[in-house]
Amino acid sequence: MQLMNHTACLLLGSNIEPAHNLPRAVRLLQTSLVILKASSVWESASVDCCYPDYLNLALAVSTRMDAAQLKDQLIRPLEARMGRVRTADKNAPRPIDIDIILLNGKLLDSDLWLHAHRAVPVGELFPDYLSEAGEPLKDVARRLARSTPICLRPDVSISLPELNR
Repeated sequence: MQLMNHTACLLLGSNIEPAHNLPRAVRLLQTSLVILKASSVWESASVDCCYPDYLNLALAVSTRMDAAQLKDQLIRPLEARMGRVRTADKNAPRPIDIDIILLNGKLLDSDLWLHAHRAVPVGELFPDYLSEAGEPLKDVARRLARSTPICLRPDVSISLPELNR
């Protein structure tokens, strides 16, 4: 039986020591995935106004794991290793949060179309990905960025020379 390679888009976010934790998470992911491309790092306010701002970036990756394996065997253990504690408060501060946004071109997280902190970094990697209404992600990201403060953080680098950005 031949194993299939999957292409996924992961969204990483952190609001506890984010300038340290985002690059660390990328390095840890790189031991189990092939990172094809990374977005810039973006800063935005927490969805819940009471928490520190988040830094986010998107990664295009190649893996032999399907979505369930990726989540259960890699993402959840990595989040726990980095100190993520899941609580009833879905928006609580965290050292790292990793979501699977796309897998083989299929949208797994419909919140992509609702929030600038998702649409902007993912839109850098997949600008022509279309919504159900046929709107390119780059246009959705631009529109959301006009209504939600989000700023580029060029001072935060994942510093991986293997990546072709």
